[in-house]
Amino acid sequence: PGKNLNFNFSKPPTLFFSSTISNPYITAGLTIYINYHKLKCPSILYHPLSRLSVSHNDLALQLRIRHNNYLSQVDLRNLSKVSTDISRFKAGHVQTQMFAVYVLCGAQQKDAVRLTLEQIDVVRRMCTEYQEFELVTSLQGIDKGKIACLISIEGGHSIDSSLPALRMFYQLGVRSMGLTHSCNTPWAESSSTFYPVYKRENNSLTSFGKVVVEEMNRLGMIVDLSHTSWNTSFAVLSHSKAPVIFSHSSSYSICNHSRNVPDSLLLELKKNQGLIMVNLHNTFVSCRDEANISHVADHFDYIKKLIGAESIGIGGDYEGATSFPHGLEDVSKYPALIQELLRRNWTENELAGVLRHNFLRVFEQVERVSERIHLYDENSSNLPSEVQIPFEEAHNPCRLVLRRPDPRSLPSDQSSGSEGGLPGLLILATVLVLSRIFLIE
Repeated sequence: PGKNLNFNFSKPPTLFFSSTISNPYITAGLTIYINYHKLKCPSILYHPLSRLSVSHNDLALQLRIRHNNYLSQVDLRNLSKVSTDISRFKAGHVQTQMFAVYVLCGAQQKDAVRLTLEQIDVVRRMCTEYQEFELVTSLQGIDKGKIACLISIEGGHSIDSSLPALRMFYQLGVRSMGLTHSCNTPWAESSSTFYPVYKRENNSLTSFGKVVVEEMNRLGMIVDLSHTSWNTSFAVLSHSKAPVIFSHSSSYSICNHSRNVPDSLLLELKKNQGLIMVNLHNTFVSCRDEANISHVADHFDYIKKLIGAESIGIGGDYEGATSFPHGLEDVSKYPALIQELLRRNWTENELAGVLRHNFLRVFEQVERVSERIHLYDENSSNLPSEVQIPFEEAHNPCRLVLRRPDPRSLPSDQSSGSEGGLPGLLILATVLVLSRIFLIE
């Protein structure tokens, strides 16, 4: 009696969902229910289990373009010309961010592997030099009170059709890879129709592409189908032993862009227990240059109705895409999207999944599949695959094959051992010396 209870929601509230007040002036057992719809900042975001896990951000690409990867020249706590920095991550309640490692399709068959290594290096340095970040490679590394950094390769051209390169990237911390970007690889087909590289009919997923998926399953690397063609996506969904993700794609039924996912694929994704993480780029959301938060929420609503909220996550695509909806201009604006979904009667459990738990579930299942392959597989697939892409499929005239010559293919005087080989070498040396003398003269 005579006591006024004042709740300050300008700071993170200490009551979540429902909480019993402990106060000598109030009857024990009185319960307060927070009306989230009226809060400017939804309190679900302050729940320790509901911080955001976002699957795609191209900050590393912007560091390459704008600063040539010179981290010493920038302050990642406050960047003015991009949509991402540490302060805005905190404002957006982002706790786990998958940073994309991307190199241009023009580097395919040239220096894509080198460029990919350089981009991995900049993400690793970024996430170790700033105390707000924590570079993680497993599910257990995420809950440490910092912004967890995961590394994802955006485009299978980065491995140059090499399983050893894929494995070495894993050793460097890569935990996800998109099979294509805007160009085909020799073993998988892109969703892009305008890029001429490797645009062959019925490319889909070749036998070597299936081995790539198998090796990713064995390693515990998440298969990402954003940017792949529908045929490739269907093939992967029928072949992968682990859940897969579309890391930054939206619903084709809402916006019929080739980068979005049709209902038939979404239904297969549900069977796979995978995840579609909604892209926020205007063109993929509204099929126009302009969009708003309502357009984004329409994708969430449609996908939830079709395959359930447990199959949805947040894809972002900041720093890679060029335009975003009004009210979602940068990574600090995620709470506005959550507020809109709350207004549309999404439940707390559904949102907790979308914000965080769905992605962590997929990550955990991918790790478990890897463990199961290593422990229980009877077909020796627990060992690193030694499959190589057929030379004729690589379509790379610059590709060098290093191997000992087959003795059966050599002339008899060169394949008969040391006795027969020595005279041949002496003759060759003599010819070279004489040629040198004549050239000098």
